[in-house]
Amino acid sequence: MSDAPNFSLAGQKILVTGASGGIGRALVQRIAAFGGYPVIHYAYNRDSAEELLLSVEGKGAVVQGDLVDPLGATALWESSVAVCGQIHALINNAGIRATTQIGDDLDSWQRAWELDLRVNLLAPADLCRAAISHFRQQGGGRIINIASRAAQRGYTEDHMPYGASKAGLINLTKSIARNFGKDGIIAIAIAPGFVHTEMAEDFIREKGREAAVGDIPIGEMVDATELADLVAFSLIGSQRSLSGSTIDINGASYIR
Repeated sequence: MSDAPNFSLAGQKILVTGASGGIGRALVQRIAAFGGYPVIHYAYNRDSAEELLLSVEGKGAVVQGDLVDPLGATALWESSVAVCGQIHALINNAGIRATTQIGDDLDSWQRAWELDLRVNLLAPADLCRAAISHFRQQGGGRIINIASRAAQRGYTEDHMPYGASKAGLINLTKSIARNFGKDGIIAIAIAPGFVHTEMAEDFIREKGREAAVGDIPIGEMVDATELADLVAFSLIGSQRSLSGSTIDINGASYIR
C-alpha cells in the first residue's frame, strides 16, 4: 500500500468568488487540475467567466453575483447551490481596494470605508454564514478566506480601509474555526503579500516598482500560481489541523 498523500479534489464543488480576476483565474485552473469542480463567480464580466470555464474544458459552472449589494452574497450562495445541488468548499477571494486619505472630505472617506468593508468583509461574512448552515447539513465543509499581508502589518495611508477589512476577515476565520470545528467545518485564512496581478500593476504604475517589491527579500511578488497551489493544498481533505491558521505567503516581507 502506498503512503503517498492523495492530492485529489475529485468530486469537490468549490465556489470561488472574484474568479474572473488574476488570482481567481489561477485558483479555478488549479482546482480543475486537481480534479475539482470550480464554481466560477463573476460580478459583471460574464464573457471572461465563460472563457475561464472553457479553459478548464467546461468542467465547472458560472454564477453571477454583485457583492456590493448587501443582499448579493446570499443570493450568490443560493444561486450556486441551485446550480450545483451541493457545495463542498468556499473560497472568499473577491476583493476591492478603494483609495482615500485623512484629508479627503468626510463623504469620500466614508464611501471608501463602506465599499472595502462591504466587499472584503461583510460579503464574505454573509457567504460564510450561508456556507456554515449548508455544511452543517452535509457533515462538514471547508472555507478558505484570502486575506492579506496588509491585515497583519498595516497598509499605506491611502488604503487603510483595505488593511482593516482584511484584518477583520482573518478574525472571522479564527472565530469560525473555533466555533464550528465540531461540525466538521475547516476554516483557513491565507495572507499573501503583493500578488502579481493587474491590481498590483496598477499600484506599480502609481507608486513605482520599488514601492511594491523594495522590502521583499526575494525581490519578487507572489506569483498567482504559487498562491493557487497553497490554496489547493489547504482544500485537501487530509489537512484538517490547519483549521484556524493564517498562512503567510509574502517572500519574507512580513515574518511573525
